[in-house]
Amino acid sequence: MKLIATPASPYSRKVRIVLAEKRIDCDFIIDSPGDAGTHVPEFNPLGKIPVLVLDDDTTLFDSRVIVEYLDNANPVGRLIPDDMRRRMQVRRWEALADGCTDAGVAIVTEKRRPAENQSAEWIARQHGKVDRALKAMSEELGSKTWCSGEHYNLSDIAVGCTLGFLDLRLPDVYWRKPYPNLAKLFEKLLQRASFKDTVPPNG
Repeated sequence: MKLIATPASPYSRKVRIVLAEKRIDCDFIIDSPGDAGTHVPEFNPLGKIPVLVLDDDTTLFDSRVIVEYLDNANPVGRLIPDDMRRRMQVRRWEALADGCTDAGVAIVTEKRRPAENQSAEWIARQHGKVDRALKAMSEELGSKTWCSGEHYNLSDIAVGCTLGFLDLRLPDVYWRKPYPNLAKLFEKLLQRASFKDTVPPNG
């Protein structure tokens, strides 16, 4: 299999962590959709990463689709529970974390436009989403060890990738002090090899 992605993409990092946790070998092909010579649209008509190319050349895209496929491809260390209720809890956490990341990406994208073309209202609206998502994640985590259930799973991976993205691209979002339980979770996640080995470059 091949994963077409970039090292700094939080969605790609989620897939790379799942690959590591599931002990699945996969070639990592770096290709940024923003580059002039990108081949990403040849694999995903939406022109977005990550894209997983299977051995039969079938392509899967959207990180949520990819991680579900990978979790079912190898029985080692299930990350998405089979029980429907617990499964929905994990996927709900993932949706919340990914939505927070979506808003963060929107802020970064807007701030890369010329200053005179930026919309302060749009940026503020996205910051509101980030703030509400962080508050919701912190409240739902509470004093628990892991986001959903008794064990580490996809919900923790998704939240960890979101918090890592905020550190990388939006360092002005000071989430550690108001949400110490998220900070504690994040530090615990960073001790795992899968998170250490996928720390995105600051560039």
